[in-house]
Amino acid sequence: MAALATGGATPSDGATSFQRKVPASSRLAAIAGTRPSVRHGQLLLSSGLPSLDCVLGGGLAVGTLLLIEEDKYGIYSNLLLKYFLAEGIVCGHNLFVASAKEDPADILKELPAPLFDDVHKNQVEWKETAIKSKPESQESMKIAWRYQNLPKIEVSPAASVRFGHYYDVSKTVSPELLQSIKWHRFFLPEEMSLHPEIKTCNMTCGYTKLLQSIQRIIYQEGFDGSYPQKKQKNILRIGIQSLGSVLWGDDICCADNPEDIHSLTKFLYVLRGLLRMSLSACIITVPAHLIQNKAIMERVTNLSDTVVGLESFIGSERETNPLYKDYQGLIHVHQIPRLNSLICDVSGTKDLAFRLKRKLFTIERLHLPPDLSDTVSRSSKQDLAESTKLLSSGCGAMAIGKKHLDF
Repeated sequence: MAALATGGATPSDGATSFQRKVPASSRLAAIAGTRPSVRHGQLLLSSGLPSLDCVLGGGLAVGTLLLIEEDKYGIYSNLLLKYFLAEGIVCGHNLFVASAKEDPADILKELPAPLFDDVHKNQVEWKETAIKSKPESQESMKIAWRYQNLPKIEVSPAASVRFGHYYDVSKTVSPELLQSIKWHRFFLPEEMSLHPEIKTCNMTCGYTKLLQSIQRIIYQEGFDGSYPQKKQKNILRIGIQSLGSVLWGDDICCADNPEDIHSLTKFLYVLRGLLRMSLSACIITVPAHLIQNKAIMERVTNLSDTVVGLESFIGSERETNPLYKDYQGLIHVHQIPRLNSLICDVSGTKDLAFRLKRKLFTIERLHLPPDLSDTVSRSSKQDLAESTKLLSSGCGAMAIGKKHLDF
């Protein structure tokens, strides 16, 4: 009976208990590069950065939109976009790359090279060996005795099961790997020269053409499930660079009251409808620091599923601050989707920072070092001298003194 209750097999019939026989034709085929979520049951795919997947609850859900608020110079936001596209190449997914600034072909040529399992395993083993070889005197060093029994805090957010791949930002993907995948491009200057300008529903011409291209690919390639006889299903990864900038013909970055104030929000509303009905996921970078009207940015946030903001230290006071010397910027998770649930898990979205090493881009929990300077409790040498005089003069002088003793 114990075997039956736990779903074990009996020696008489050789079949497991509580198992319904399903025809082989009706079973769902596993899609490469995806896995179901244990929290909400949605199909997840990796963003290309395992630490970001852990922050987002395991990965990016299929049919959702991830909005990235660009940093001041757009360096790290473009890097996250390239990670997303590079992960699609390794998993064999279809790609759709749209931009108004760079040629999509040039973006693909600059994708980071993947570090396959054997290479990354050797690097991890080398790091572990280097850590174990440290002298015991360094391991036993503590800030204070009362911290000895406290649990250690993991710096990098890590999931129990690894999902996604690692990439080397110092190298680019090989041309052979690029030729093995199917991808589509949308370069706005080319589209504007080939087709006449159209403007519908108070939406700019660039947004309208982009929506038509995405809709055509979803329907023609069968990502909407219009070809049920197709056994091998695939994922469409959509990457859009610097949406809302002046290059897209939108003026939300130029004025407080733009002419097409609802153009971007209408585009996101229609795009989310296309994503919900197809096996696709989208990452969009938006120059949020250039948008003058903050009400527009609030609407854009509400129309997105996941919103992540990047704050770079370049050109700020934190760039030269020794407390932030190990980091290049901060990550702010503004919104997490509530999929098949009333609440979302935001436990691992606080105090996050990112660093760009020579080969890897990582997201870590922000830990500031303790202030061990000699001037923590005394503001100046004058205060120290006054405290010494009060101590030597006795209790009577202490009572009338202006400064308290500093123990």
